Amino acid sequence: MTVSVGPPPPAAQGTTLPGAAIISRILLLLIVASGAGIVYGAVVKASQGFCPGGVSGDGGYVDADGQPTAVPPSCITLTLGPSPLVFIALAVIVIVAVARILRRGQTQETAIRIATRAAIVVAAVAAGSVVIAYVWFAFIPVQSWSPDEPSFFLYPFPFGTVDTVIEPLG
Repeated sequence: MTVSVGPPPPAAQGTTLPGAAIISRILLLLIVASGAGIVYGAVVKASQGFCPGGVSGDGGYVDADGQPTAVPPSCITLTLGPSPLVFIALAVIVIVAVARILRRGQTQETAIRIATRAAIVVAAVAAGSVVIAYVWFAFIPVQSWSPDEPSFFLYPFPFGTVDTVIEPLG
């Protein structure tokens, strides 16, 4: 029976691939970017609506002033969703980071620092976009909308998309 003394074989220590630490950090960057995109896409969803007028006690329609009307009042519904521009921004951050690693990553530490900072920026862009989209959407003055006057709402572009639906009450 032979007992070997010394360092374990390379397979037991991990990889001996040159630049493995850099590749590992780039993989982490890709995982952070993918996760941030998935979370952003799943979280940025909200809606709000308003109907000036409604239905009277006898089943007829009333306008915003409470006056009877023969036509049903129009209602507006706003639906917040994720913006494709945020997904593009996350992808651009990753691409720029990898390009910088290839161009300026003269040492392993520099390359790892670039990838780490890019992962932080990706997470910040996704989290910031969620917060900005929700706050901006919450402050859209949908209750001031009137079907008689054209209105302009300032939507949370580029942090979220808003679909507007105007249809009769019913």
